[in-house]
Amino acid sequence: MEKMNQALEKMKMLVGMEVEEEDEEQTSGPSRDSSSFIDDFNRNCALSSKQRLYGFAICFVSGLACTFLSMLVFFHPIKFGVTFTFGNLLALGSTAFLIGPKRQVTMMLDPVRIYATALYLASIIIALFCAVYVHSKILTLFAVILEFGALFWYSLSYVPFARSMVSKIMVGCFDTEF
Repeated sequence: MEKMNQALEKMKMLVGMEVEEEDEEQTSGPSRDSSSFIDDFNRNCALSSKQRLYGFAICFVSGLACTFLSMLVFFHPIKFGVTFTFGNLLALGSTAFLIGPKRQVTMMLDPVRIYATALYLASIIIALFCAVYVHSKILTLFAVILEFGALFWYSLSYVPFARSMVSKIMVGCFDTEF
């Protein structure tokens, strides 16, 4: 029975649910005061597994829909940039429903993917800035291409050895030494 409880706790941790410990109910006061904003946010956003899956599905499908619908306005780069970026933000936020916002931020700021995260978030900001404030079609299109590349590199950071493999393939393809 103990192994079943441990397996259940591991599954809860995998999907971002908080694991209840016996000592947790006995402690109060000092540990509550030292908690961070994200801990409080996680406690206030406690969802059931069914609600998490619904939230993930709705956010992810909405993000994909925005991304695919952005293709309809491809020849209007400003509209395309805003719609494409909004779709990416929805798709990125959908995983917070599955694993929780605290774990999402922790994973994004992991030393393995901190540069990929920074590049991806910066490319999102650049794309929105070029589309909304600058109103430059060429800069917006360039920013969306940068955003797509950053999204690809960020996604590879979650697959073990994928970035090193892609790097080696790219070096092998574009190596000009004979």
